[in-house]
Amino acid sequence: MILSIESSCDDSAIAITEIKTKKLLFHKKISQELEHSVYGGVVPELAARLHAEALPKILAECEPYFKDLKAVAVTSTPGLAVTLVEGVTMAKAVSVALDIPLIGVNHLIGHIYSLFIEKETQFPCTVLLVSGGHTQVMEVKSLENIETVAKSMDDSFGESFDKVAKMMGLGYPGGPLIQELAKDGDRLKHNFTVPLHQSPLIAFSYSGLKNAVRLAVLDEEEKENPDFKDIAASFEHIATKHLTMKLKKYFKTKPPKSFAIVGGASANLYLRGQIEELLKPFNAELLLSELKYCSDNAAMIGRVAVEMYEKKMFTSIQMLNSAPRSSL
Repeated sequence: MILSIESSCDDSAIAITEIKTKKLLFHKKISQELEHSVYGGVVPELAARLHAEALPKILAECEPYFKDLKAVAVTSTPGLAVTLVEGVTMAKAVSVALDIPLIGVNHLIGHIYSLFIEKETQFPCTVLLVSGGHTQVMEVKSLENIETVAKSMDDSFGESFDKVAKMMGLGYPGGPLIQELAKDGDRLKHNFTVPLHQSPLIAFSYSGLKNAVRLAVLDEEEKENPDFKDIAASFEHIATKHLTMKLKKYFKTKPPKSFAIVGGASANLYLRGQIEELLKPFNAELLLSELKYCSDNAAMIGRVAVEMYEKKMFTSIQMLNSAPRSSL
């Protein structure tokens, strides 16, 4: 069995995964959404303090599994520096106390493996990662052969939803709130410009769209009874269209056979629907994580760790450090 720890942002999570069967034996996550919602986003120092309280409580529940553990895995990169260190410190302590090896896991690879919790992997595939911190397209051939072919030049897809929700005073996290508000809105009411629509680059950018939405929100606030549903719907439409247009351009040179969407924002139903339509002409298989595993969790870290354990990809206590930025 492998114990895995996740603390890269605002979710404290620990899982136990059986190595041979890949079965998830234990998984618990304590979300900090309520505490951060009053600030309209994640406050790193508050997140770290809440991890320090939550992780030991979850670990105590895992004690019956201690005698059977073969390794401890932890998200070590990327993420918030002050929150990553909480998980890494705990993993090192468990490693020393139980005399078991350490496995440092890249959080982005964790999201890829969220597709395969309690399953065998399906590689190669093209992966779109959309979250609060990242928007990128990767060609994944194996655990050790992952190439990033496109990424955001500024804000991420998920981050733009959080910021737009904050503009509208909706709260945090913004993704589900914008999705709900947009359901009753007119997606064509506001003619926002699709970012980089004239650029040959296979890349993403959300700063310009975010500013256009800000101006629309300010105009709406001047009305006696402001209603943001049309702005939310138009924003969701253009934010998604930006992704599908760039993917369509990329598919001209690299037609997809197997395509996946992962990350917290992959739970967005409008995005899922638009990607399904985009893939139809290619007869490509669409891989999706279960909704409960789209956001940050320790089960996906454990699933990566199983494969790393089998390949003996261990890290010494001296060499395992938290790194806010990823090489992917």
